[in-house]
Amino acid sequence: MPHPSTLSAAPYFAPALLEWYPRHRRDLPWRHTRDPYAIWLSEVILQQTRVKQGLPYYLDFISTYPAVHDLAAAPEDEVLRHWQGLGYYSRARNMHHTAQQVVRDYAGQFPATYAELLKLRGVGQYTAAAIASFAFGEKVAVLDGNVYRVLARVFGIAADIAAPSSRKEFQALADTLIPAAAPDEFNQAIMEFGAIQCTPLKPDCLFCPLQHQCFAFQHGMVHELPVKSKAKASRTRYFHYLVLRHGETVYMKKRGPKDIWQGLYDFVLTETNAAELPATDLVDAVTAVGGQVATGRAEEPVQSLRHVLSHQKVEARFHTIWLRQPLAGPDLRATGLAAFTAEQTHALPKPVLIANFLDKGWK
Repeated sequence: MPHPSTLSAAPYFAPALLEWYPRHRRDLPWRHTRDPYAIWLSEVILQQTRVKQGLPYYLDFISTYPAVHDLAAAPEDEVLRHWQGLGYYSRARNMHHTAQQVVRDYAGQFPATYAELLKLRGVGQYTAAAIASFAFGEKVAVLDGNVYRVLARVFGIAADIAAPSSRKEFQALADTLIPAAAPDEFNQAIMEFGAIQCTPLKPDCLFCPLQHQCFAFQHGMVHELPVKSKAKASRTRYFHYLVLRHGETVYMKKRGPKDIWQGLYDFVLTETNAAELPATDLVDAVTAVGGQVATGRAEEPVQSLRHVLSHQKVEARFHTIWLRQPLAGPDLRATGLAAFTAEQTHALPKPVLIANFLDKGWK
């Protein structure tokens, strides 16, 4: 619950933010529209992505797919290719499915209420609240990382924001603070306030309009709030990629479900518990997909790349293997591999790790 000594901040909270926002807000394209499609697109892209990184993707998507019908009609591989580099690819797949759902079930018109928006695939409470308030003016408060931080500091809330049970407490407070006359402006203001004023590490407390009402500032707890339990330690995975080549082609495959990078393309993969892969295991892996090593070619150096994800690190080694002859049709069908030219590989949706290898290592 909010600390009793800060409840007096409530009457000042919304007016202070609504006065602060017009003078400090960033000029972002999705703030100049009431189109729920454009707003939804921006919110999906900006989940777990900074504005600076996400803005070029938003502009690319809104240019390539200017309406929800365009996105719904696009092939998934094409959508994933445009998403490449943003990570969390399930967001892109959900976004594509949601576009198809809106076209199929809602005649291409986004639902106009928070309750109906929640029925869309991949649309959670935050995204539904953002669309409902920004596009339709519904009085429903958003709750993202910036909002959690601002509320925890100003109102002295020590609940762990990483615990699902804390959401109800923060949501109840936000719902009491949001003004009926300007729900969209308030939601934009509190998120922007957290993004550029009440920042995680170096908040600008000296020029904060809520300085005198802020529990964290008054009690020297700015860096103690919000409380957030530590995430699980990341694990390290060792990927040995077999870059099988013959002539001007390389063999790649689409990754399956139940692991990272679902639906993206990579090479034949052997995962081990160590950074090294014995030569005999390497040859066995080539043989297992029907390949024969061309022994007459000089061995190419192994390339190593590291890729850090949210809960795991991938240490990848790329072993370029020249084949004596192309892989046979039955082997391709059995393994899911296909032959691509250099130009074709650049058009495929790929993990950044693979894209970086191709950019640096293709000869």
